[in-house]
Amino acid sequence: MLTSFGGPQAHIAILLKDFVLKRAYLTEEELLELYSLSQILPGPASTQTLIGIAYKVGGYFLAIITFFIWALPSAGIMCFLAISYKSLSLSRVFVNINQYIQPIALGIVAFAAYSFGKKIIKSKVTLALTIGAVICSLILKNAYAFPIMILIGGIITSATETKKEENELRVRLFSNINIKKVIYFIGVLLFFGLLGATINRTSPFSLPVRLFENFYRNGILIFGGGNVLVPLMYTEFVEMKHYLTSHEFLSGFAIQQGLPGPTFSFTSFLGAMTLANNGYGVTGQMMGALIAVLGINLPGIILILFIVPFWDDLKKITRIKKSLSGINAVGVGFMVAAFILLMIPIGTSYTSLMIVLATFLILQFTKIKTPYLILAGVLLGCIPLWLS
Repeated sequence: MLTSFGGPQAHIAILLKDFVLKRAYLTEEELLELYSLSQILPGPASTQTLIGIAYKVGGYFLAIITFFIWALPSAGIMCFLAISYKSLSLSRVFVNINQYIQPIALGIVAFAAYSFGKKIIKSKVTLALTIGAVICSLILKNAYAFPIMILIGGIITSATETKKEENELRVRLFSNINIKKVIYFIGVLLFFGLLGATINRTSPFSLPVRLFENFYRNGILIFGGGNVLVPLMYTEFVEMKHYLTSHEFLSGFAIQQGLPGPTFSFTSFLGAMTLANNGYGVTGQMMGALIAVLGINLPGIILILFIVPFWDDLKKITRIKKSLSGINAVGVGFMVAAFILLMIPIGTSYTSLMIVLATFLILQFTKIKTPYLILAGVLLGCIPLWLS
């Protein structure tokens, strides 16, 4: 975890080196298949791949232990930063640093949208889905619009790009599904959704329960890893529910980009800040961080452990593969919309716009990694204080 910078693309290289070439826990082909599986499932791709490896090596118990070892260190750091945010925000140093790392974070979002778009938008259909997702995200600003758009995107490309489906294969595949696990998976979402809707809003348990439902629901919807996490979280937590300010959101995201580990640990910051802004103390903020990390990751963990046993059948179904291009095209639209929404609080400051553009160009044309850019932003923020 301590050396895992750079997101899923960099993480897969580390897993290949350590678990395939060095320790021979699995073959290169098995690793790539697990990584491919994580790409067509909602949730954190790196985390799901790592859990899949642990399951193959030591079963369910090792898989769960691996998740906590992988996720908790960076989540703990983000929780500490959220708890300290109020005092840090009063510091002149932190205010200066924020002026630089927030535009850098926006440049990272812009680069992610461009990179994914270049790979995914390859037809008129995917282009139309991306544009439609941008427009709907900007107009609707509704958490329930996201699952509908994702579903529509998957259905459209599955229908338009699939030539023929083998019914016999589908029958064999779905006959292997454990219905009880499906009921558990859906039941958790419905239970917490219903509980969050009916619990007394004056109860101290109301917000934590609703918060878990928010993160669990978004964990089901996030295809494409941490890059899609940002637009979904921003729309719901900042634009709709006002749990955080845009400055708090961007600051947390920028700091997370400078840390090793899974991007989904950013939710630890969101959970802790949400409860901090609603009057909860340190214990409540720690609870918010834990709720967020478990809520956002549980769907992906359940799915990877549920599907791995019959992945050999699943990967042969063309219709499932083809739905991914539509889902990803919608995800690109979410990223573009998030960039537009996040630019609004930054404003038209010449310095901020130049930092956003410089960050994008550096990521596009050099091999400099995001942690170094965040570090550069921190140093730039400190220079005026050193000179004064």
